[in-house]
Amino acid sequence: MEQQTIILPLTKGTSFSEVEKHLILKGIKPGLSLESNFSSVIGETIILYGDKNILVLLGLGDTEVVGKSKKTVLSCLAKNRKQLTSNIALDPSLINGEDLFIIEQLACGMVLGAEDIGMYKSEKKDEDYSFSILSENQKTINAFNTGMVKGETVASIIKLVNAPSNYKSPQEMAEWLKTSSEKYNYNLNILEKENLEQLGFHALLAVNRGSEVPAKCLIATYGEKKEGVSSVTIVGKGVTFDTGGLSIKGSNNMHYMKSDMGGAAAAMGTIEVVARLKLNVHLRVIVPTTDNSVDANSIKPGDVISSYSGKTIEVIDTDAEGRLILADGLSYAVKNDNPDYLIDLATLTGSIVRSLGTEAAGLMSHNDDLVSQIVTAGNKTGEKLWRMPLWEEYGQHMKSDIADIKNLSAKPMAGAITAAKFLEAFVDKHPAWAHMDIAGTAFGAYPTSKAYSGTGYGIDLLTQWLRSIS
Repeated sequence: MEQQTIILPLTKGTSFSEVEKHLILKGIKPGLSLESNFSSVIGETIILYGDKNILVLLGLGDTEVVGKSKKTVLSCLAKNRKQLTSNIALDPSLINGEDLFIIEQLACGMVLGAEDIGMYKSEKKDEDYSFSILSENQKTINAFNTGMVKGETVASIIKLVNAPSNYKSPQEMAEWLKTSSEKYNYNLNILEKENLEQLGFHALLAVNRGSEVPAKCLIATYGEKKEGVSSVTIVGKGVTFDTGGLSIKGSNNMHYMKSDMGGAAAAMGTIEVVARLKLNVHLRVIVPTTDNSVDANSIKPGDVISSYSGKTIEVIDTDAEGRLILADGLSYAVKNDNPDYLIDLATLTGSIVRSLGTEAAGLMSHNDDLVSQIVTAGNKTGEKLWRMPLWEEYGQHMKSDIADIKNLSAKPMAGAITAAKFLEAFVDKHPAWAHMDIAGTAFGAYPTSKAYSGTGYGIDLLTQWLRSIS
């Protein structure tokens, strides 16, 4: 029988006499006093080798265990991968009450911790991991399987975010959703460039003018819109590479701009998870997608363009392009969907990174109940958010002399908030709209990567929020 790696998570305060009995049952003699050598602080790890298996004692700590459990096991497996086998099992028996959501999060983290992101290397690792849970309780098994579903989709989305722009055109974005929708039984409508021209996606097409690849708008729909079922539309920014346009970015770290479709990726991953879990919700995902490149046809600073809503926009900076394509996506959602909830998320501003770093995304909404729901879901999943104000005074920064609105404030301050005020102009005062700026959380340092990587931020958070309203 193949040697198995068993993950044994422990919260602080677990009885070590019980742990030692547990080890003996697994055929492992600790050979050390666990009580004096292992305190179960979060992330603490001891690897014990037996004749039949390898046992990993993994500390989960004593506070915020639920929100940190996914990242803890992810980091553990990524760090110790070479010492472990590819057959990995979770032993939940010493988790207090076998908390089902902790088990779900641990399962998700196990999948992500075993992922290899070197998908374009000439010599690929062929190691296939298998995952299981050591439990006969059906609720526990179901929670584990739910975590597996989340982990598989998030892993796929991380690969999409990490893909370079020459492997990630709007066509490849469409192909990802097409494959997913056919496999998991939800609908996909692809608006090609000629459709966008007919419908009036003027802002999206303006950003696309500098590109050699036509823009698309991807519209995926799960579930039926009917009475008693919450309807939600999520709009994700799908800029597959951002040079900044004629307001070109500096060369330092421009290669990371392949990640500027992180909002679209989160929206795409969310609808796949929702479809796989068969949640009782009507969900539509709208992904306007293009790159932002430099060409003789590129829009110029000072140009005035139109939009799907009919509002005119003075383009102050062509590097503030994400809000332009989101404006068309949001206006389309308001006019054609009229959902109960309207959410957009985007890797939108450097300002939010300067404000909140990489620990939390920015959340902006006028709806206190919606904010509370989303923040609660974020705290539970470990994908945190911090609410920023949307006061009307900030809207004054976006007024234009020659158009209805301008796409960038002239003041070098409050950039994340003024970007949200721009988007607010295109949601037609929707009573349950929320904007999430995930620039600091969707791409960055990650346990399985030497450099920066996609993180999959937003999928777990949005799925948990959708579960809470379904």
